[in-house]
Amino acid sequence: MFMLLKLLIMVVVMTYLSVVLLVYFGQSRLIYYPVQKISYTPDAIGLGYTPVNIATSDGETLYGWWVSAPNAKGTVLFFHGNAGNISHRINYLKMFERLGYNTLLFDYRGYGQSSGVASESGTYLDAQAVWRYVTETQGIAAEQVVLFGESLGGAVAAWLATREKPGLLVLASAFTSVPDMAAELYPFLPVRWITRFKYNTLESLQSVTCPIFIAHSPDDDIVPFAQSQRLLEAAPEPKEFLFLHGGHNSGFIFMQPEWIKSLGTFMDAHIAAAR
Repeated sequence: MFMLLKLLIMVVVMTYLSVVLLVYFGQSRLIYYPVQKISYTPDAIGLGYTPVNIATSDGETLYGWWVSAPNAKGTVLFFHGNAGNISHRINYLKMFERLGYNTLLFDYRGYGQSSGVASESGTYLDAQAVWRYVTETQGIAAEQVVLFGESLGGAVAAWLATREKPGLLVLASAFTSVPDMAAELYPFLPVRWITRFKYNTLESLQSVTCPIFIAHSPDDDIVPFAQSQRLLEAAPEPKEFLFLHGGHNSGFIFMQPEWIKSLGTFMDAHIAAAR
């Protein structure tokens, strides 16, 4: 009986260690869910656009869409979440065009038609490359740029905001950090010891100096709502919070009047002040 119990314990321990090793070495597959096929382009929703290819400092090429707005008030640099590609975010383009802002919507390395393989350090290099494209190639003043980060993109946008001087930072359904998210999703694993990804949005906010707009739904089924509250507490003034409704991937009704009015008013107030 004792030997059987000992054997059972050994099996449980070995199984647990196998799971830990599997998670450790397979982390990138748990973080990134890229899709290569571009399903739609902006002309599907009646928007003209210019396809762009942006070179990164380490030799990758990022594919994106530049959408101009007549008499633009400013420019939105959009950082999407960890799944899909830019074609799954085209409704944002219509929203920003209606608000009177140019938009650069691009794919990180390894997503859509962008070259390379996604990594945390790589997404930061991508962020710097698209910032240079907007401010140097397009000639947009830094204070006229809105960094918009969706979910994982919020961490990338916040990281960039600590290194440049954008006019505004928007965090939509963003998390505090990957270790915090991993602890929520895998409470039975020592994730804070084995996580190789940081994406520490909370830490970045402590160094951000521009106005910040945060939007999150209490019903989010992936990113705990409490994390957005921690981000809100860490964010400097001026800041604003918008309550959304629905799950992580359905919390945005893109043309919802409240969403457009709240975000548009905040953007206009602070981008105009920057001008």
